[in-house]
Order: sequence, then structure tokens, then C-alpha cells
Amino acid sequence: MTEQLVQLWPELNKSFLETLIMVGLGLLAALIAGLPLGILLFVTDRGLFLENRWIKGICGLIVNLTRSIPFIILLVFLFPFTNYLLGTTTGPYAAAVALSVAAIPFYARIVESAARDIDHGVIEAAISCGASPWLIIKDIVLPEIKPGLISGLTITAISLVGYSAMAGAIGGGGIGDLAIRYGYYRYDNFIMFTTVILLIVLVQAIQYLGDFLAKYVKKA
Repeated sequence: MTEQLVQLWPELNKSFLETLIMVGLGLLAALIAGLPLGILLFVTDRGLFLENRWIKGICGLIVNLTRSIPFIILLVFLFPFTNYLLGTTTGPYAAAVALSVAAIPFYARIVESAARDIDHGVIEAAISCGASPWLIIKDIVLPEIKPGLISGLTITAISLVGYSAMAGAIGGGGIGDLAIRYGYYRYDNFIMFTTVILLIVLVQAIQYLGDFLAKYVKKA
């Protein structure tokens, strides 16, 4: 068993790195696009300072449509776009395209939900003092929801780990790909068990780090 693990180690390292690349790129996309989209969904809601039912409705529809597609179908559906963008539909970077598309609306809804917990009296007070929409978002909304943003990012990261395993089943690489190629097709229970342990450790590490950062930000 020890000898088998030594032989497998290079593949494990490569697969683990590919999973980190996929999850990392997906999280980056969630932060860059999902965060502002979630804020937009919040501030354009009824009764808010940038109320706009058309923007709210269109953005909400796009988010809901994307979230309603199972990830494995979304991955295949985006193959033409991924191929156009990267020239390939296999590998961690190709899988990261679909992961990013899935992560953006997922995180946007989390951001919107966190923002809804803000006391509207604070926002109304800022408006009465003549604060601009950008100032309200920057100095009130974002600081108030910092712990929620980090917790939401943690949930998103853990979901992306699961999605990355599915992506591995159809050529995305990563730990999921290793589990399918060696554990499933070759009936190697040791490799399957090892990949499961790796995924559990990765998820626990993400959860611990996310909880720690959320508590730290809340106390600050």
C-alpha cells in the first residue's frame, strides 16, 4: 500500500493542483462578477435607493436561469464557447470556464441575501444626509456584510470543489478525473479511498479558513 501511494504521488500532486486551479479561478470570477451582481440585485430592489424593476428583473432572470441548469449539463452546453475561448474543452482551465459561469450567479444570490439583513434605517439615514449611492455601497453596505461575504465565499468554494470533481469525469482534470480514471475504471479501491480523503481534507481546510476569517472580520 505504501509503495502504491509512492507511485501515485506525482499524479496526486498534479490532480490536487488542477483542482486548486479550477476552484481558484471560479472563486476569482465569483468575486469579480458575482459580488457586484449581488450588490446590483440588492440596490435595485423595491424600496431601495437605486430601485429599478427592469434591471432587477433582467439580472434576476439571468441568475435564476443559470442556477437552474445542472452543472454537468452546463459544462457540456458551454463546450463550444470554451473551445472558442481556449481552443480546447479539456483540462482544468477549460473546466474553470464552466465553474466560473456557475459560481457567479451562485455567489451573487448569497451577496444579495447577506445585504438584505442590513438595517434599512441606516441606509435611509445616509440618504437623508445626502450620501451618494456609491458612498452608501462603499461605506455602509460592503462593511456591514463583510462576514456574510466571506461565509458565502466559503460556501461557494466548497460547492466548486464538488463541481470540479464532476468536471473531472469528462476531461476536466483534477482529483475527480483521478478518481474516475484509476479508482473507477481500474477498480482500484485504494485510489478511490485516497481521492475521497483528499477531497474531505480540502473541504475541511476551506471551511476552517472561511470560519476563521469570518469571525476575525466580525470582531474587527
